[in-house]
Amino acid sequence: MKKITSKLVSGLSLLAAGVMCQTAAAGTLTEGKLVIGMEISYPPFGSYDGDKIVGFDPELTALLAAKMGLEESYSDNKFSGLILGLGANKFDAVMSAMYIKEERLKIADAVPYARTGAAIMVTKDSPVSPATDKDLCGLTVGLAQGTSWVKELGELSKSYCLENGKGAITVQEYPSAPEVTQAMLSGNVQAQVEVAGAALMFVERTKGRVKISSTELMYPNTLGIYFKKGNIELKSAYEKAMAEIKADGSYDALIRKYELTPVN
Repeated sequence: MKKITSKLVSGLSLLAAGVMCQTAAAGTLTEGKLVIGMEISYPPFGSYDGDKIVGFDPELTALLAAKMGLEESYSDNKFSGLILGLGANKFDAVMSAMYIKEERLKIADAVPYARTGAAIMVTKDSPVSPATDKDLCGLTVGLAQGTSWVKELGELSKSYCLENGKGAITVQEYPSAPEVTQAMLSGNVQAQVEVAGAALMFVERTKGRVKISSTELMYPNTLGIYFKKGNIELKSAYEKAMAEIKADGSYDALIRKYELTPVN
């Protein structure tokens, strides 16, 4: 009897170990759950509609989570703290209209999910109307903290503006994109650089008090879903799920809905 009991306990232990291995293989912090770090104040990618989270990023997450058999939820964080939060195990992945950049890939892994670029916004009655990034010379430009354009505009200011005898670009950073727009409406900055899709939404939500002045897409780049460095299990699960929603047409339908550019 003792031998049978011993074998039964041993068998259950092996079974439990197997379940634990399967849970770990999913690559999520909690079995069956997928927690996404996102700044939920950034339409059309992620924002609140009442108590509901809406936008391209949560809609795409729902499609991917369904393919992976996971229940998705969201953790609202400032954009500048998302990658740090990922490294600190606050969430399983980051999805917040974040460009895939070399400096980010040094500390996290990424799967591409769409392509877009930037636009310049000014107030409706602004005396300046910058059509390209070079027209920002001599202006005070507002940016959300953590965006890649801080570096881009700094380099442009040195290599083009100052080299050609134009005024430097003065960059002021704010905790979130809506706060940049408010600063512009208050006259604290003269222009705002933002992801094109978000810029269109800000124009709509301010009822035309701001407008897009740029005439073409700037700094085209690829948006990425970020994972903690070395989490191969979750990254691979995402890649498989992405391939499945591309095959069934749901990815292309969502891309068209939000007027983004697909990734191969």
